[in-house]
Amino acid sequence: MRKNGVVRKLFVITSVLILLVFSLALLAEGLFFERFYRATKINHLEQSIERLGTRYLAAESNGIEASRALGTFMNENNASVAILNSQFEQRSVDPYFIQIATKSKLVTLRIASEGMMMNDIPTGVRIGDTLVVDGIFMDEKDTIMQPVNIHQEDQGAALPGEGLVRVKGKITDFILPEQRSFNPFYQDTLIRNALMDWLLQKDMHQAELDHNTSVRTEWLDPWSGIRYAVLVAPLSTSLDEDRYVFALTSLQPVGEAVEILKQYFIYMAPVILILVLILSLIYSRIISRPLVKLSKSAGHMAQLDFSVQPEIHSKDEFGDLSKSMSTLSQNLNAALQKLEQANEELHTEMEEKQRSEQLRKELIANISHELKTPLGIVKGFAEGLQDDVAVDKRERYLQLIVSETDRMNALIMDMLELSKFEAKAIQLHLRDISLGELIHRVTASFAHQLESKQLHINIQADSDWVVSTDPRRLEQVVLNLLSNAVRHASQGSTIRIDVQRIMHGQIKTAIANVGAPIEAEDLDRIWDQFYRAERSRDRKSGGTGLGLAIVKHILELHGSTYGAANTDQGVVFHFTLEQAEAK
Repeated sequence: MRKNGVVRKLFVITSVLILLVFSLALLAEGLFFERFYRATKINHLEQSIERLGTRYLAAESNGIEASRALGTFMNENNASVAILNSQFEQRSVDPYFIQIATKSKLVTLRIASEGMMMNDIPTGVRIGDTLVVDGIFMDEKDTIMQPVNIHQEDQGAALPGEGLVRVKGKITDFILPEQRSFNPFYQDTLIRNALMDWLLQKDMHQAELDHNTSVRTEWLDPWSGIRYAVLVAPLSTSLDEDRYVFALTSLQPVGEAVEILKQYFIYMAPVILILVLILSLIYSRIISRPLVKLSKSAGHMAQLDFSVQPEIHSKDEFGDLSKSMSTLSQNLNAALQKLEQANEELHTEMEEKQRSEQLRKELIANISHELKTPLGIVKGFAEGLQDDVAVDKRERYLQLIVSETDRMNALIMDMLELSKFEAKAIQLHLRDISLGELIHRVTASFAHQLESKQLHINIQADSDWVVSTDPRRLEQVVLNLLSNAVRHASQGSTIRIDVQRIMHGQIKTAIANVGAPIEAEDLDRIWDQFYRAERSRDRKSGGTGLGLAIVKHILELHGSTYGAANTDQGVVFHFTLEQAEAK
């Protein structure tokens, strides 16, 4: 971590801010949490009492529904409730009950708050369970019972006590106190004591009650020392008699929670401090990582190294900056590559111009050489005729003059034809012909040369193989290649011409001789004009130097693949043509 680096600064600032927030949270918890909890709980209880009043008044004529309203309220709010008349006397209302259906009638078991304990009621009772109850009926129709003993069917209840009646039935409905951290029946019995203490100071709150305002006080249980919140609220009614709701709820949980929370913070403070430092370090590194990457990328760009791109994919300012730097890097790299490419093209162009100049010089030298020799021969023999040589020599002189003239004419014609190929002025006239027949026809014209060098030709070609080609141009190709093979073949050797079908409808023709190989560096240049592998330029063995250049242009017009290669015995030339339907 650098001394003045962004990671160190973020770490220090983040740690201080988190510790400050943590300290403020501890202070606020110690000063305000308990009062906030009390106020929130009492406000919630007051709102629930307003809903209870509406529900209770609507169900007051129905004892079961009134009990259900009170019991549900007490369970949901962890509170005990009493209904008071206008004289602040407690009305007799049992909030808890169980309804069972016997064989003949529906019996309601009233669960009184006084004299009952949580273990007096079977745990886990559900609708449909069967109960056996011993108790006393409270009405003439024997439908309301004050239970004394309640057993489930499978508990094997003993015989009922003296004066008690036993009933058995299935549960159809019930409201029972929920088990809390204390005995709810005990809290319900405290209602009377809390009410008596409150009545002593009733006059202090009478004005608030007259204005339909709830009264909030606290009461301390002298036996347990637990503090309770007391809420007295008017119960709206259309009757002449005023009634009130007296609610009592324990404040013990909040006190215990605050003390435990203080101890918890004391023990957790070192752990929180360590976590703050670790998380601050991680956070600072995460936040600063994009900046570090961007800084490294900028350093590489300063060294004209555009291979390192900042890979930040976040959808924020860092991501936008990364994209901008990547675009800048790509643009600079593209501009640099264009400059390099332009430099290479300029260098290539200069080399091409130098090569063209060299070729031009070679072309002039080649043409001069090719024309100078026959012109010298013609001049010499013409001067001999002019000097009136012997009659027996005139015929030979004239024959040599005609021969050299034909050679110059052939050279000039080849140059004209080559210039047409290079100017793209030659068009092919394609038709289907038998490749084998064409090869046999061309080889027949070499009978004199073959006989003079005692050469043999071995042709492997199927006359049924038909190719699509320009017959005159193809004959020119075979003639040039075969002439080249004969010229460089060893005395008494065999020239092989193999024609075979290869993949994709192609016919491959190979012409191989036995003789001296071509130097490796010359294999690619033999197709250039006026280039001959033999440096001696022997007029007897060398041609014009344009034949293979013309062959190359003709084969390229056919879309052919061609080439030359050295073999173990000599040289082989090959080319391909598209196969057509046999006729």
